[in-house]
Amino acid sequence: MAIHSPSRAPRIAPPIVVFDLDGTLADTAGDLVGTLNVILEGEGLAPLPVEKARDMIGAGARALIERGFEAAGRELAPAYLDDLFRQFMVHYGENICVRTRLYPGVEAALDRLEAAGFILAVCTNKFEEHSVRLLDALGIGHRFAANCGRDTFPCFKPDPRHLTLTIDRAGGNPRRAVMVGDSRTDIATAQAARIPSVAVPFGYTEIPVHKLNPDVVIDHFDELFDTVGHLLRLAAA
Repeated sequence: MAIHSPSRAPRIAPPIVVFDLDGTLADTAGDLVGTLNVILEGEGLAPLPVEKARDMIGAGARALIERGFEAAGRELAPAYLDDLFRQFMVHYGENICVRTRLYPGVEAALDRLEAAGFILAVCTNKFEEHSVRLLDALGIGHRFAANCGRDTFPCFKPDPRHLTLTIDRAGGNPRRAVMVGDSRTDIATAQAARIPSVAVPFGYTEIPVHKLNPDVVIDHFDELFDTVGHLLRLAAA
C-alpha cells in the first residue's frame, strides 16, 4: 500500500512595504544643499539657504546643480556639469549624514510593521551605494530586505520595473505590496505597477502630493500601519 505524504500548501509571501528614501524616510535636504553649496562656493557663487533650495531637490543631483547655477544666474555647459556632478557625488558620499535625520515616527512605524510580519524594502533613485551608506548611518539599514537604488537594475523610477524588481529581490509579492513616497515619481511608479501608494506631504515635490492622486496621504508616520493594513484589505477584496 502506497503511503502518500500530506500535501503542503504553497508558501504565501508576507506583505511588503516599499519606501522611497529622500523626503520620505529621511530629511536629506541639509546635506544635499550643503554639498551644492560647496560646489557653488568653489565656483565663486554665493551659497543658498536650505529653506530656499529645498524646492530644488527631488530630481537628482544633476538637476540640483543646474537649478543652483540657474538661481545664481550663471549658465552651465553640459560637459562642465558632468565634472561638477562627479565632484558632488564624491563630497556628498563623504558627508552623507551630517545634518540628515529620520522624519518623526519612522522608527516606531518600522517597529510596528516588522512586529506584524511585514517585509520592508527601499526603492530610491539615489545611487545604491549612497542609499546603503545613509541608512546604515541612520541606524536602520539592517531593517530592509532589499535596498535598491537608481543603478541597481537597468531601469529606475518611474519605470515600474524598479519597484517590482525591488519587491522580488526582497522576497515579496507585488499583490501584497504598498509603496510609500513623497513625489510624483513615486506615485507614478506605484500606479504603473498597479500597487497602492501612500504619500507623505513633507518631502520634496513641486506639486502638493494630494494633487497627484495617491491612494492615501498621511501627515505623520503614526498613521502608516493602519493605512497600509486598510490598503491591503482593499486590494485583497
